[in-house]
Amino acid sequence: MNHEAARRSGPETGPGLTTLPATSLMRRALLAFLLPLLAIAVGICGCERGGAHEASARNQKHRFRVALLTPGPVSDAGWNAAAFDGLQLIKKKLGAETALVQTTSPADFEDAFRDFGSRGFNLIFAHGFEYTDTALRVARYFPKTVFVVTSGSGSSRNVASLTFRIEEAAYAEGVLAGAMSKSGVIGAVGGIELPAIRLTFNAVRLGFLSVRPRGRVLISYTGSFDDVGAAKEAALAEASQGADLLFHNADAAGLGVFEAAAQDHIYAFGANRNQNDVVPGVILASAVTDIPKAFLKIATEVEHGHFHPRMIEYGMRDGMVQVVVNPKLAGKIPPAALADMKAAEQRIIAGKIDVTRLASAPADGSARAAAK
Repeated sequence: MNHEAARRSGPETGPGLTTLPATSLMRRALLAFLLPLLAIAVGICGCERGGAHEASARNQKHRFRVALLTPGPVSDAGWNAAAFDGLQLIKKKLGAETALVQTTSPADFEDAFRDFGSRGFNLIFAHGFEYTDTALRVARYFPKTVFVVTSGSGSSRNVASLTFRIEEAAYAEGVLAGAMSKSGVIGAVGGIELPAIRLTFNAVRLGFLSVRPRGRVLISYTGSFDDVGAAKEAALAEASQGADLLFHNADAAGLGVFEAAAQDHIYAFGANRNQNDVVPGVILASAVTDIPKAFLKIATEVEHGHFHPRMIEYGMRDGMVQVVVNPKLAGKIPPAALADMKAAEQRIIAGKIDVTRLASAPADGSARAAAK
């Protein structure tokens, strides 16, 4: 290449002027066009990322939140385990954020309620009659939180009580026991003597006596829902007095009743949850409350803003309470005894037997006769 050619291919200069080749001019023009678009695109992406982050934080802040207070361990295979099943079902079906606290004494009730209320939980289940007074008192300070007390005895603007008529299933089981007992004596072991537990045992007694009018029902309370040994001793004492079928309403301590039944080679009944497999070969049937289904129903209504705090009752007619016969022991139940129990269930569902009213009445002959 000669110098002339080289000069023509390079920049031409003049006073205060520099001229770029055509290709450079095109690049500059292209950059001038693209840079603003790139800035806008980066801004948009940044906004989208920021918006997504803010939306995520907002969703986390407004995520439906449900807490559960239990008076005992959720490993009890009974009352507390059923409530935990309900909490897990809510988490699975509604995608809720959930939390659980086991309270060890009444002094813990208020602290737990206030903790969850101050953290903005939408719904708090308190699983036991004993929480009622504290819930009614504390709920006033957290009007946006719904409190639900299982087996509770009161309601307010944002407090509901949820009661299961498990006494209906207990009555039907009592009928079955009356048809099966060889000694004419059955036993029942409770933890703390609460109204709901007395009601359940009264229902067992009425069902049993409707078939065995001269029968005897032995009832003991250990004063604890956790003392398995005490429940076993109480059950063995009842068995020594002739009881050949055992009932319980003792939460975790109910295991002691099952152990006593296994030791004495007699049968027992489960309570609150399907306990038929807790001790193999021992439990004829369980009086089951569908606590998980009820918890999910309430939680769904609360999340959608359709829940109205009130006194709620579920029973056999609602499909929330039932007797579940152990399929592995069904062959041990005489067909006539099973038929008697099924007939009692149908009378309860049809409203011909008001178990709750009868079991709440004084233990006299009139109530016994009305139950027949």
